[in-house]
Amino acid sequence: MVRDIVRDVMFLCMKSDDAVREDIDIAQDLLDTLNANRHRCVGLAANMIGCRKRIIAVSIGFTDAVMINPRIISKKDPYDTVEGCLSLDGERPAVRYSEIEVEYMDMAWKKRRITLRGFPAQICQHEIDHCEGILI
Repeated sequence: MVRDIVRDVMFLCMKSDDAVREDIDIAQDLLDTLNANRHRCVGLAANMIGCRKRIIAVSIGFTDAVMINPRIISKKDPYDTVEGCLSLDGERPAVRYSEIEVEYMDMAWKKRRITLRGFPAQICQHEIDHCEGILI
């Protein structure tokens, strides 16, 4: 189901709780909402659709990935950039890393680990920051 995008900064600044198996519908809603907003965004976190759970959906090239309870376990090569956010107006500076390794659960509740580089890594970091209540 496509959900409305939350723009309430106070809500977005609240740290998200770990997701449980029963939260899998939120993951599907994230994918549906990402697809509906593809013309203006490349990633979403669950709090952006009103759910304070550690779930993100990111575009990683030719596909979208859902990451449940994602955690960055390593990062390399910091750089300065400017980002926008569907929940906020305008763009803001951010420090990102050109390569990250992320552990997460997939939609089948299997533990995964992925190394991301470049723009997909930047998207993932932005969405994981949302889970921590960190806005650009």
